Amino acid sequence: MASTEHEVRIDLAAAYRLAALQGWDDGIYTHLSAAVPGEPGVYLINRFGLLFEEVCASNLVKVNMRGEVVDGSAAPVNPSGFAIHGAVHAARPDAACVIHLHSPWAVALAALPEGLLPTSQWAMRLCGRLGRHDYEGLALGREEQARLVAALGELDGLLLAHHGPLIVGRSVAEAWQLMHILERAAQAQLRAMAAAPSLRGVDAGLAALTYRQWVGDGSVRDGDLEWPALLRRAQRLSPGFSD
Repeated sequence: MASTEHEVRIDLAAAYRLAALQGWDDGIYTHLSAAVPGEPGVYLINRFGLLFEEVCASNLVKVNMRGEVVDGSAAPVNPSGFAIHGAVHAARPDAACVIHLHSPWAVALAALPEGLLPTSQWAMRLCGRLGRHDYEGLALGREEQARLVAALGELDGLLLAHHGPLIVGRSVAEAWQLMHILERAAQAQLRAMAAAPSLRGVDAGLAALTYRQWVGDGSVRDGDLEWPALLRRAQRLSPGFSD
């Protein structure tokens, strides 16, 4: 796990670049954020106006839970980034990284009342681990923040209805990998439902067993094994993120 601000900056910038390579970006909108080690209540987020492919370690912005830029840069930050990420970081100190995207398959999945079904092995990791937050327009108000974090609870994420996914992780690597799993699971489910609309997947007991097999005792987090290889991909295909 990254233990210094510099290491977290590099991991978070790499996550932005990798998200762009996956086609998860949405112009200058949506956000990935990471808590700053040793500075409770402070996290890093993208500078508003940059594409994901332009984010690097040095241009990430340091903000607090009140949405105030605290690094002296006076950099612009999207207000909805404060509203969503600040609320989640405040409510979940264990969430070292928070990812909110408008990724195509997860946005489509979030429009379905039933949400994620156990229709693929990917889905088994997150079935029962995603809450749901009803759409209320642009996420900007304090009252909605309270409802959003209540729906999240201690889960791995939310499907924001008619909006998109929100994922949390104990590291940047874990959050990114869970987002990857969710997007793959959503794609598999929606493609299968197009062929067989009554598709329901495996029974709840088998899904729960697969989840336990997947997470084990928790000593190896999602992303721990994959992250070095993903960093190599980012360096090869989108160099400069560590600048």
